[in-house]
Amino acid sequence: MQKLVIALAMTGASAFVAPSTTAASSAVGFGLQDLQELAEEQNPIVGYFDPLELGQNEFWDGTNEETIGFLRHAEIKHGRVAMAGFIGFCVHAQGITWGFPMTLSGTPWPKLADTPGGVPALWDALPGPTKYQIIGFVGALEFWGELQTYDTQGKREPHYMKGGLPGKYPSFEKPLPLDLYVGIGAGKKSAEDLARGRNAEINNGRLAMIGLFSLLAECVVPGSNPFLGQFGFPQYSGNLMVPFEGDFSVLS
Repeated sequence: MQKLVIALAMTGASAFVAPSTTAASSAVGFGLQDLQELAEEQNPIVGYFDPLELGQNEFWDGTNEETIGFLRHAEIKHGRVAMAGFIGFCVHAQGITWGFPMTLSGTPWPKLADTPGGVPALWDALPGPTKYQIIGFVGALEFWGELQTYDTQGKREPHYMKGGLPGKYPSFEKPLPLDLYVGIGAGKKSAEDLARGRNAEINNGRLAMIGLFSLLAECVVPGSNPFLGQFGFPQYSGNLMVPFEGDFSVLS
């Protein structure tokens, strides 16, 4: 597992870093040609790849530029989730859990050694209320990220479909002044460095999406990924596409 993490980390940090730093930052005025040029900067080997021609559409009766802003933002978010999921899978595969109890009553987190089915089965072992708390917290973050009202106009950056920077999460306001978007040394970086970093993040997110699904596929169908077979992941018999397994008892 350590070799796998190091190999993918080195690949994401070197081969997938964009060579150029001229990426446009906003959605308004950022059209199909800009998207194609950005794709060439991010990965000259693959280039612009859009077999479904989504980049030429106009979702929800909006403009093509708004649609491109939506697609760029969605890809960045999926990439971030995949990066977190990939690292989380590797950490849990080592049997590592949080150092504090899962509940106030002292119930510990599910342990890999006691959970048949490997890492994916750890989610199934969580109590229903715990799952809903996780989903609810993510939903609250999503709501704040999408919130645009008359009171916030002029105080927050524009929506990513209206000229805002795709992938940038708005800062929290009082009484919780917190900025989740500021990276390490972000205030000292030039605009070119920030653009290069955004391109690198997108490419690393794409790599993480492939990596995470490879891990999950190997857990469900052993041998589906010959390289991962050497790690001997326990086979998962559940359904990855049914995270609640039809059990919504907490709502009944």
